[in-house]
Amino acid sequence: MYQPPTLDRRTLLQMGYSSFFGLSLPGVMNCRADDGISISPRAQSVVLVFLTGGGSHIDMFDPKPEVSEVKGEFSPIDTQLSGVQFTEMMPGLSQRANQLAIVRSMAHRDNRHLSASHNALTGSIQAFRGNSNQDKSLNRADWPSYGSALGYFRPMANGLPSQFTVPNPLIEGNLVWPGQHAGFLGPRCDPFQVKEDPNKKDFKVNVLKLLEGLIFERLDDRLELLQTLNDHRHALDASAKGQQFSNQQQSAYSMLTSAKLSRAFHLHKETDKDRERYGRNTLGQTLLLARRLVEIEVPVVQCNMGRVQTWDTHVDHFPRVKKLIPQVDQGVSALLDDLAERGLLETTMVIVVGEFGRTPTISPLPGAKVPGRHHWAWGYTAVFAGGGVRGGQVIGKTDRIGGRPVTRPFHPNDMGATIYQSLGIEPSTEILDRLKRPRRLCQGQVMNVLYDGSSVS
Repeated sequence: MYQPPTLDRRTLLQMGYSSFFGLSLPGVMNCRADDGISISPRAQSVVLVFLTGGGSHIDMFDPKPEVSEVKGEFSPIDTQLSGVQFTEMMPGLSQRANQLAIVRSMAHRDNRHLSASHNALTGSIQAFRGNSNQDKSLNRADWPSYGSALGYFRPMANGLPSQFTVPNPLIEGNLVWPGQHAGFLGPRCDPFQVKEDPNKKDFKVNVLKLLEGLIFERLDDRLELLQTLNDHRHALDASAKGQQFSNQQQSAYSMLTSAKLSRAFHLHKETDKDRERYGRNTLGQTLLLARRLVEIEVPVVQCNMGRVQTWDTHVDHFPRVKKLIPQVDQGVSALLDDLAERGLLETTMVIVVGEFGRTPTISPLPGAKVPGRHHWAWGYTAVFAGGGVRGGQVIGKTDRIGGRPVTRPFHPNDMGATIYQSLGIEPSTEILDRLKRPRRLCQGQVMNVLYDGSSVS
C-alpha cells in the first residue's frame, strides 16, 4: 500500500526548526482530533504554576501558628478573608485572597518526586514499572500532559502547539521527570519546551528560531523549491493523503514564520515597570512570559518554578524558602493583576501547586545538622484563581498540625479532571493507550466546589 512521505528530522532541521523532545513539526500538525467528548469550556487557557519538588503548604497557605513544633520561623498574617491567614512570606496573595480558591485538603499517597509529578502534570497515576527512580523516569507509556491531550482531541487551528512549558525541562542527571510530554500519544502531540531563562538580558527562544544564516527570504525560496518538487509527484498529488501532507507542510511553514508567536517571546518589549512588577528573577519573568503566551491563546502554559527539586527543602529549609516564596508571591500576584487588567482573568485559570507538600514537623535528615521539611503527600494545598473559579473561599481543612485533611480530600486526579473540563474536554472521554486499549482520559472527579462554593465535608 502506498504511504505518503513524511518530513524526517533532517528535512525538518533544513527548514530551521527543532524542539526539546525532537518533535517533528509536521507531526504536530498531524496531531489529529479523535471523537473526544467536547463540552463548553470555562477557560481559554490554564497556567499551571508548578512548585517543583513540593512547596511547603504550612509555610505558605496553611499556617499552624498555635503548634510550636510545626509553626517554623514565619508568623501568620491576615488575608482579605475574615479568619483566613497566610504566612508573612505571602503579603501579595494575602491581599488578593478574594480572587483565590484555596484548597487545603489536597492529598494522595505517593511521596516519590517523579511519579507524584507525573500525577500532578497529567491528572493520572503513573503505571507501575518498578520501584527505582529509573523505572519512573519519562517514558512513552506515561499518560499525556494536559496540553498534549488537548492537542490530540482538539488541535489548534493556527498551527501552534497546545502547551508550552517554561523555562526549565525537569531533568536531573539521567532522570527525566515524567509528565512532560505526550506519553503514549507519541511525539506528534508533545508540548514545546522553552529552555532559556526569561530573566536573562539576552533572552531569546533558540528552539523556535531559524537556523543560523537562514533568513525568511531564503526560507521562502526553500518552500518554493519544495512545492515545485511536490508538484511533480503526480502520484502524491492524486492522493487524498498527499493533499493532507501538502497542507501539513504549509502549516509548518506558517508556524515558522508566525509573527504572533515570535512577538510573544519579545520580553524586551515590556516596560521596565511591568518587568519589575513581576520581579526581575527567573520565576517572576517566567510568569510574565506566561501572560504573553496566554495573550496569543496558548491553551496550557506550565511554569516550572525552578528545576526538579528546587522546593525539595530537606536541608536548610527556611533560608531557601525565604528566597523562593516571595518570588512566587510577587510573580503570581502580578500575573493575576495583569490578566484582570487585560480582561483575561475570567478566561484563564491559574493554579499554584506542587507534587506534594512538606512535613508538618521540622527535623534533620540522618547525618545532617541543618533541619528541613520533608516529602508529604498526605495533606497539602493547591490554589486556584480565574477561569470561572469563585474566589474568596477556603475549601477543606487539615488537622491541628497540617498533616492530613479532616474534610473531604481532593486528589491530583481531581485537579486533572477539573483542568480538562475547564478547557472543554470531558474527563470521561476515552482515549487509546499504546496497546490500543480504550482508557478513560482522567479518573478524577471535577472539583465543582471551585465554581459553586458548595460546602465540603
